[in-house]
Amino acid sequence: MRLVHTDLPDVLVFEPRVFGDARGFFFESYNRRVMAEYGIEDVFVQDNHSRSAQGVLRGLHYQIGLPQGKLVRCVAGEVFDVAVDLRRRSPTFGQYTAFRLSAENKRMAWIPEGFAHGFLVLSPYAEFLYKTTDFYAPEQERTIRFDDPQLAIAWPLEGEPILSAKDQAGKWLREAEVFA
Repeated sequence: MRLVHTDLPDVLVFEPRVFGDARGFFFESYNRRVMAEYGIEDVFVQDNHSRSAQGVLRGLHYQIGLPQGKLVRCVAGEVFDVAVDLRRRSPTFGQYTAFRLSAENKRMAWIPEGFAHGFLVLSPYAEFLYKTTDFYAPEQERTIRFDDPQLAIAWPLEGEPILSAKDQAGKWLREAEVFA
């Protein structure tokens, strides 16, 4: 697996070694030993799978009391994936990094605890998988608005995104609960 650094040193992108021929392809999507070599020794406790239509924007989500690290990948279609540093004491607090994840490029991203995460579906639909280091706790979940001017995320939008009611009600970073 090849490591690709992002604009935020704690957010990592991985490009797996893909073995393909006329029959199809094979690659390891997770190997605990390999992840440990890159400093990711977290134990994953939950796998999630979502399918979204083109133009759906999910996020920016995080859990404040029971933070989750996430290993994410897109297995069908393509997404524009974003991570925002919400660790107040971090030198990159309030900054974001973004990259494309797709079934074609087979990239995976590590979003550690202390970051908000979101994605925009660029293809007709996308299926997105993510492993988490803690269980989903709806009472702990928080949302920051995707269009927060303080973050100034350069989403590749064509028109208005499709948002859930929860995402429409997200807070601005300046009002949000963040990590110490």
